[in-house]
Amino acid sequence: MMRTRPLKVALLGCGVVGTEVARIMTTHADDLAARIGAPLELAGVAVRRPGKVREGIDPALVTTDATALVKRGDIDVVVEVIGGIEPARTLITTAFEHGASVVSANKALLAEDGPTLYEAAERHGRDLYFEAAVAGAIPLIRPLRESLAGDHVNRVLGIVNGTTNFILDRMDIAGAGYSEALDEATALGYAEADPTADVEGFDAAAKASILAGIAFHTRVRLDAVHREGITEVTSADLASAKRMGCTVKLLAICERAADGRSVTARVHPAMIPLSHPLASVREAYNAVFVESEAAGRLMFYGPGAGGAPTASAVLGDLVAVCRNRLAGARGPGESAYTRLPVSPMGDVVTRYHINLDVADKPGVLAQVATVFAEHGVSIDTVRQKGKDGEASLVVVTHRASDAALTGTVEALRGLDTVRGVASIMRVEGE
Repeated sequence: MMRTRPLKVALLGCGVVGTEVARIMTTHADDLAARIGAPLELAGVAVRRPGKVREGIDPALVTTDATALVKRGDIDVVVEVIGGIEPARTLITTAFEHGASVVSANKALLAEDGPTLYEAAERHGRDLYFEAAVAGAIPLIRPLRESLAGDHVNRVLGIVNGTTNFILDRMDIAGAGYSEALDEATALGYAEADPTADVEGFDAAAKASILAGIAFHTRVRLDAVHREGITEVTSADLASAKRMGCTVKLLAICERAADGRSVTARVHPAMIPLSHPLASVREAYNAVFVESEAAGRLMFYGPGAGGAPTASAVLGDLVAVCRNRLAGARGPGESAYTRLPVSPMGDVVTRYHINLDVADKPGVLAQVATVFAEHGVSIDTVRQKGKDGEASLVVVTHRASDAALTGTVEALRGLDTVRGVASIMRVEGE
């Protein structure tokens, strides 16, 4: 039976995502009420610019005083879509203090200071849901937190930033250079005017921090996530990848060590075989590959950003939180019981693709091979192309630690016959 008193929702932020959340709450009000067991009421909308026309939203609900809104004792759920660290953190903890549960899409805050939010929710007996914080509309957080709660996740490998995937896809398919592909992404609205958070890997690193924490039941601080962006990826790298039967993707990789005693989390461009499911993820789409002991390999795919897709994830959380509210129950909170340490990037073991500019003369290959051997890095294949006294030497290694590879590259730079290290790229997904 449906309860007649509505559940009151406060919306913090009314940009692209917030506007879609309000629209769906209105246009699908009857369905949402039937699914929850009570109607929803939009009780207030906090914004920075009150004079802006917001179609479908009663101007009487709009306020610039977000603090007063979350302090109202009659608010059941606060939906936070303003982003950033402050004032979002204070507003969320204040909402918990005044009896509201929270649905958030704020990946930056969750990665930076998730424990503070978890602890506040626990202390006040309220829910904190954040499906929309990672991979937009793709159901990923809840499967990791709930569906796989009885399993043992070993690895999470994914494309979690649509902007960089679009850029790399254009470089691969159309042969565009990085700058040209970025300009196209900006023109289409995939890249912000300042694309730094995307192209330098900050956005993906925040998501990797969240995913690693949930997958491995441990706290993974954002500053423990190794991060590299795509600004140094060249058309030559894409061409080399094609020759190997690979493509290049910006990957977020979270792994449990083979002995189970530590975890790693990293974001960087990598070559992956065309046979891997992630290689076929095109344009601005996201996909995440989860490997667990019992379930095996699972792949989650879909739009990773945009107003409507992100709002879909927010509304899914809103329904779940409201159901919990009616039942007098709480959903899952933080699970960090393993307290596993996060290993440094130097401990990561994978394969590498190294492109060297060398002198085109006898003995160079032998010198290079000796340096690899001295640092314990085994060579898989070598390809050399020379012209006019200079040569390009491409080396693909067997699996080795990142520390060993770093030592190898430093030693190679000290050789008189090596004129430069053109690029280094990891090879993943094999």
